[in-house]
Amino acid sequence: MSKETILILDKDLHTQWTLRTILESERYIVLAVDTIDRALTNFQEFEVSGLITEDRIDHTNITEIIRELKKDFPELYVMMLTAENLEEKEYKKIINAGIDDLFLKPISTEKILIHLKKGLRHRKLLLQKKRLEQRLSELKTDRNVREVALSRGSLSQKNHSLSGRK
Repeated sequence: MSKETILILDKDLHTQWTLRTILESERYIVLAVDTIDRALTNFQEFEVSGLITEDRIDHTNITEIIRELKKDFPELYVMMLTAENLEEKEYKKIINAGIDDLFLKPISTEKILIHLKKGLRHRKLLLQKKRLEQRLSELKTDRNVREVALSRGSLSQKNHSLSGRK
């Protein structure tokens, strides 16, 4: 199926193992880490398509880290898992930071896969749109260069014909 890379950031080794097993059975490349530093290093070394993370690692709220990651990787799909019931204000803060899906643990493997696949399809569309916009921009630039060259050529011909009349 897919060769997309999914990064799991979770302190719980059982959760890492469970998610790794599920995702590898679906043919994803899986990186599992338990620290924020190791996660950030993986973003420098690999093209990560999706991140599945806890809401807190070592008493650090992941929300701000996700916000910063999304600045560098706006197409990144992020799923957050939490063991806490969140108040509406906290929920809005998390979603506004760029988390695509937020689930209360425990969560079914089926739901994880459904949302991951949906998120990665959306990511592909964003990347395709970005490539098409870049190509369109290149075509517009090429067109503008040709138009300038043509207008200079016609001016040059007019100047040449005017100088020949004198």
